[in-house]
Amino acid sequence: MFHGGSMEMWKHYFGPEARIIGVDVDPQTRAFADEQVEIVIGDQGDRTFLRELRDRVGDVDIFIDDGGHKMHQQIATFEEMWPAVADDGVYLIEDLHTSYWPEYGGGGQDQTFIEFAKSLIDSIHAWHARELHAEDAYTHSIKGMHVYESVIVFDKGVVAPPTDRITGHPQFELNEITQAVYEQSLEDSPG
Repeated sequence: MFHGGSMEMWKHYFGPEARIIGVDVDPQTRAFADEQVEIVIGDQGDRTFLRELRDRVGDVDIFIDDGGHKMHQQIATFEEMWPAVADDGVYLIEDLHTSYWPEYGGGGQDQTFIEFAKSLIDSIHAWHARELHAEDAYTHSIKGMHVYESVIVFDKGVVAPPTDRITGHPQFELNEITQAVYEQSLEDSPG
């Protein structure tokens, strides 16, 4: 929250109808609670706290991780709070430059949020990866990832398996090899 400044910014941005829940480890931040803003005290690196928060708040239309910038905090928050994001909702995580800073657990480490996000790209494409990457909950729920400098935005929704891998019909005469490849692709296509 950085001394409450972000709460005021989000109230202004989302307007008076938005319900805003801020999480911080510092009990002093309760001073920023009002009729529109609820402040919850807890550690985003604590998975038990995150699960309790998820159960308490229910579905969230927009989740913004502007909290701790350490790798274990960012990954735990995504894994525990993604299920709380409503279908057609958005999960935004910022300050991802810390994935490159050793003092935050980044900088060449295997388990940074950036590396975690790269594995989510594999999850999104699991239907095509065959035995290389199994389908998981993310395969069925991440509609898109938008990567910006220091920010990733995830779109959530119900994702169905692709129905066709190939479309169209040859518009010119195929040689023997390309004809065989084309026929095999039709057999392999789930649709």
